[in-house]
Amino acid sequence: MVQDVRRSATMIFAVAAAVWPTGLAGASSAAAGTHVAAGARAAALGGTWGTAIEVPGTAALNQGGNAQIESVSCGSAGNCSAGGFYTDSSGRWQALVAGETNGTWHAAIEVPGTAALNQGGRAIVNSVSCVSAGNCSAGGFYQDGSGHYQAFVAVEANGTWHAAIEVPGTAPLNQRGDAEVSSVSCGSAGNCSAGGLYQDGSGHFQAFVAGETNGTWHTAMEVPGTAALNKKGDAGVDSVSCASAGNCSAGGFYTGGSGLQQAMVAGETNGTWHGAIAVPGTVALNKNGGAAVNEVSCGSAGNCSAGGTYSDSAGRIQAFVAGETNGTWHTAKEVPGTAALNQGGDAEVNSVSCGSAGNCSAGGFYTDSTVHSQAFTAGETNGTWHTAKQVPGTAALNQGGGGAHLISLSCASAGNCSAGGFYTDSANHQQVFVADQTNGTWRSAIEVPGTAALNQRGNAWLSSVSCASPGNCSAGGYYTPSEFLQEAFVVNETSQ
Repeated sequence: MVQDVRRSATMIFAVAAAVWPTGLAGASSAAAGTHVAAGARAAALGGTWGTAIEVPGTAALNQGGNAQIESVSCGSAGNCSAGGFYTDSSGRWQALVAGETNGTWHAAIEVPGTAALNQGGRAIVNSVSCVSAGNCSAGGFYQDGSGHYQAFVAVEANGTWHAAIEVPGTAPLNQRGDAEVSSVSCGSAGNCSAGGLYQDGSGHFQAFVAGETNGTWHTAMEVPGTAALNKKGDAGVDSVSCASAGNCSAGGFYTGGSGLQQAMVAGETNGTWHGAIAVPGTVALNKNGGAAVNEVSCGSAGNCSAGGTYSDSAGRIQAFVAGETNGTWHTAKEVPGTAALNQGGDAEVNSVSCGSAGNCSAGGFYTDSTVHSQAFTAGETNGTWHTAKQVPGTAALNQGGGGAHLISLSCASAGNCSAGGFYTDSANHQQVFVADQTNGTWRSAIEVPGTAALNQRGNAWLSSVSCASPGNCSAGGYYTPSEFLQEAFVVNETSQ
């Protein structure tokens, strides 16, 4: 398994979910009734969240009882794709995709071609990106017959998924057999970029990018400039965002000569990747290591925002944002307002999304004075980041000791976003929430409608939200209907 603890928190929870529920009681009927009542408030000004459902087809696929949606992407309203994994009757992890057409989710399938690739029985879709209905790309990893982890990509064209392939060029790079695609982003149909990491012959982790042009994936390469930066041999791309074909930005991490992990960004212009750099200002902020870009989002070519985490001089974990204007990255800063919020000293930006250049939202979590984690959002308007605030409504939801995190957000236009994550209810059950922003104002978060009935063992997770237009979004994750059983769900929001 890829030894990258920064990569995907959902992976940690997904692996643990099959055993974690044994320590949790099933959701009480009283609590469920409260959440159902809260679901009546699901009609936000931008849209109405419908009832969550088990991903069609996974009941038949998921014989091993461990399934999850990792990523959702919508090419247009009601036309989305989702990717993740399930476990078959032999307990082997298989990569899955599922598609939505005109608001209806269809049966999930094993990613074509992965049956032949995944001889070791560990495959997952980490990321999906759709630029139009039925035209998407996906990436992740599989385990070959030698027990090595390899990076793969797969393409959907006109609604049909084609056979997955090992990312071209990663075979000679990935000498120690530990590679994955962490993120995929498409600027137009058939023109995408992917990023991730591999393990070289010295056992060091290196960051790579690969590009797709007119439906053909080309040879992966180490991210330019990281050879000089990554002195201690631990680097990776966590996120890629493409504003148009061949014009993308990537963010992630490297480990410098001092042994401190640093946040990095790199840019692609007209199909050519340029040298990675430390996010300006983060080396000064990051006194104790542990810095990384968790997500980058581009409103237009060369105009992007990034967010992540760093460790200050007191060893406290802080959240940062940084912006790129016309191809130049500016100095990162602690997310405004988090100094006051983050009394417990553990904060992070998990997700960033830009509705247009310089108009973005970021979200994640902080720990309050009682050392409980709370979900926050912060907004950028015309290039200026404003004060972070706790997600409205989560204070009332988040009554338990396990805390709340915003995991994913998506902005269809400036000031019109949706977000999702998890909280811990008064029975210490982990539940999932969604919240909507309309014209710059965040509405109160609600439990995802329908999950009170689904999540009987009280351990749910929302991995991904994607909005094609304001109020027209989809989200996915997992829930636990019974002990030792984890199922994948999707839920749709439609505009009024």
